[in-house]
Amino acid sequence: MAILAALYGLVAYVFFLATFLYAIGFVGNLPLLPKTIDSGAAAPLAETLLVDLALLGLFAVQHSVMARRGFKRWWTTVIPEAMERSSFVLAATAVLALLLWQWRPIAEPVIWSVGDPVGRGLLQGVFWLGWAVLLISTFLINHFELFGLRQVWANLRGQALPAPVFHTPLFYRHVRHPIYLGFILAFWATPQMSAGHLLFAAGSTGYILVGIWFEERDLVAQFGQRYLMYRKQVGMLVPKFGARERKGPSQS
Repeated sequence: MAILAALYGLVAYVFFLATFLYAIGFVGNLPLLPKTIDSGAAAPLAETLLVDLALLGLFAVQHSVMARRGFKRWWTTVIPEAMERSSFVLAATAVLALLLWQWRPIAEPVIWSVGDPVGRGLLQGVFWLGWAVLLISTFLINHFELFGLRQVWANLRGQALPAPVFHTPLFYRHVRHPIYLGFILAFWATPQMSAGHLLFAAGSTGYILVGIWFEERDLVAQFGQRYLMYRKQVGMLVPKFGARERKGPSQS
């Protein structure tokens, strides 16, 4: 069973990695991709809005429900605890892949279009900076645990994982949610903001704000006064520099 769990976790991670890399190109309208946020077959506006909002809503509901501690407690009565995080990663990736596949573009109107080469370069730089902040942040809090590989590997070796540690490495000393900050930078930094891209960026940002509320409620329940102190000193999404360094959460 432990071997099957490890293979399950590996497959979920590889599926996530491939989908995530495609999502970067999707949001950035990178050439050579078969479909991006602003390309693909057009559809009537009413149908487009219905489909796109449903896709964003499905991702938000899946992510929010499965990430909650109460759901995890119930879910681990159905599947082995070592497979819980991999199952979350697999489900979230499947919903993301569905969104990338079924997204309907809305090319008009164009909200803004930056023609100046310097301006375009700066926006592209912020786009890639967002993804870099996001990726680095996952490794700061243990990338392989975040995506379920550490759990199935420990299970394969018959080892127990240590309890979550409350700490604030690098970015976490200045902003509580650098992963979400990276997403926001990547979603909004574009030289050409179409109506469809705006819908995606606004909907995703709205979900992020709601997700942070739920996540911080769980973190307060887990770490208590220590997280409350951290929350007072460190900005949620806007970095706050110069605050006294304190211990913080290791989970995003």
